[in-house]
Amino acid sequence: MESSLSALVDGVINGDMRAIARSISLIENNTDQSVELQKKLFPYTGNCHVIGVTGAPGAGKSTLVDKLALHWSRAGQKVAIVAVDPSSPFSHGAVLGDRIRMSDCLENTDVFVRSMATRGALGGIAHSTAQAVSVLDAAGYGIVLVETVGVGQAEVDIVRLADTCIVVVVPGLGDEIQAIKAGILEIADFFVINKSDRPGSDSLYKDLSSVLSMAENLPGEWETAILKAVATEGRGIQEIVDTAEKHKQWLRESKAGQKRKISMYKELIRSSLYNLLEEKAFGSDEELLEKLGAKCLAKEIDPHTAASDIYKKLISDESS
Repeated sequence: MESSLSALVDGVINGDMRAIARSISLIENNTDQSVELQKKLFPYTGNCHVIGVTGAPGAGKSTLVDKLALHWSRAGQKVAIVAVDPSSPFSHGAVLGDRIRMSDCLENTDVFVRSMATRGALGGIAHSTAQAVSVLDAAGYGIVLVETVGVGQAEVDIVRLADTCIVVVVPGLGDEIQAIKAGILEIADFFVINKSDRPGSDSLYKDLSSVLSMAENLPGEWETAILKAVATEGRGIQEIVDTAEKHKQWLRESKAGQKRKISMYKELIRSSLYNLLEEKAFGSDEELLEKLGAKCLAKEIDPHTAASDIYKKLISDESS
């Protein structure tokens, strides 16, 4: 087992795509090997630029990510994409809908594309997304694009994972400013108005500018930009790339960059703790959850009490 794990680590560090894919699968499935794997890969991490792309469904995130990855790849960068998809209600795997709109990257063997299922996680990213990004970081990818699932206003978890957050908006959704409230506005390092050839893009630009003008930026702070693009035609891609590179440079030169990295490590700790607690509480015993669910249905117990009882049992087992 130790030799196979060492071979897997060597494969990841040397950029072997099969080893990378297998490592991410081990992490997603929360196998016994995955913890040791992450420990061994950790010293090789901390070098990539993680770019989160979020926004409402239908904003064109997948197409935009496809064009950005292709641009950076052609410029000689080593690029990976983590596309977080909704879970299949049957297999609990990723639906893989984003892959349909990433045809350019799928034809480019230099770009690594991985779909991940949310598996019940909220906030736009999967529980193991942070660990998957760490594997890609250790594998030497300079840029990792993380596309969130597209659930709307609740997609703010990406800010704890990405160095740079891009919020994609489109004209014609009705009350556009309402659509980007509840946290989305605050997490954007810059906005991209995609499908800007549609009517209403100038109005959306004006509304966004008005909202952003209310924020008081202290000297040296990053000023949130608003860019326009038509991803399907490749228009505006160069400006997005330039702004992302400018933000990366600002992170290097300011204390904000260190804060972002600490935030990313906090997310890794949180995710690891979640996996440990879930494994400790249930292990492979789905029957316990089934029984508790049935008791809730019969109104014999409420979900909070059920969770509290499990927690108390965990504490009791640890102290005995």
